[in-house]
Amino acid sequence: MRLAEQKVVKQISEAIGCLTDAIVVYPGGWGDTLPDWLKKAITVDRLIENVRTLKEGEPTATDAEACAYLSTASLCFPFDEDWSQIYFYVTSQVMSRHRKGVDIPGDIKVDKLNDQQTHDLRRLKDFIYRKRVEDRQERDRAERRQQRDEVAARKKREQPTLAFKF
Repeated sequence: MRLAEQKVVKQISEAIGCLTDAIVVYPGGWGDTLPDWLKKAITVDRLIENVRTLKEGEPTATDAEACAYLSTASLCFPFDEDWSQIYFYVTSQVMSRHRKGVDIPGDIKVDKLNDQQTHDLRRLKDFIYRKRVEDRQERDRAERRQQRDEVAARKKREQPTLAFKF
């Protein structure tokens, strides 16, 4: 496959992934506690991020995805001050974009992160994005493997059996 074709296939995969990729949550069994509005926000933000990536470059996870991950992580263990600030920041960002009319209390609203927190958030988003892509690639491999096995089984069934008795 030529480089241009590979790029187009990757772009199509990314666009489809925005709609079909699993939501990456912290392992611990709390993934089913995510509210429906956040799941919808993740899909919308993924689409926006995908368009931004086509124009500007490196893909990453969204604030909504980081919010979902941190939400489930916060139910498993307490955060230190930096991660609490990061969680409040992404939650404030997501709620201000997707939950119009819902006021965020002033004592937890965070509008800005320091440099280290920004770096940590970027690393978390990159981690979430990598996990998303790895999961999609594994599903694609499993689907291709299943199709290959089905074709082989069908050929075997259709192959005439030549039985010779001596």
